[in-house]
Amino acid sequence: QLQLVESGGGLVQPGGSLRLSCAASSGTLDTYAIGWFRQAPGKEREGVSCISDRGSIRDYGDSVKGRFTISRNGAKTTVYLQMASLKPEDTAVYYCAADWRANRNSCTIGMGPYNFWGQGTQVTVSS
Repeated sequence: QLQLVESGGGLVQPGGSLRLSCAASSGTLDTYAIGWFRQAPGKEREGVSCISDRGSIRDYGDSVKGRFTISRNGAKTTVYLQMASLKPEDTAVYYCAADWRANRNSCTIGMGPYNFWGQGTQVTVSS
């Protein structure tokens, strides 16, 4: 079973930046498409961003487009979510997830294909 761990969350001021990381407990992540999702109190979980296993395909939710950037590190051990121009409404628990359909060279911000989930990291945007 693939196990994922998120890190990098914390408290930031509005307009600030934060970088989240998603890593597997072992091995690399380049076999899998990786998605970032978030869930705020009282709200449904929403797709934030995704990156394909090859890294060539990326997608973003409308609410974060132009502010967030997803990427893989060179060793393919980590997927990052760089968040800029953060707003209070970005406050949520952020989760990364892996698409079980390995080597697809595709990704989606819909939750259907993602069977492997991390435990989340809290991002709080507040002054």
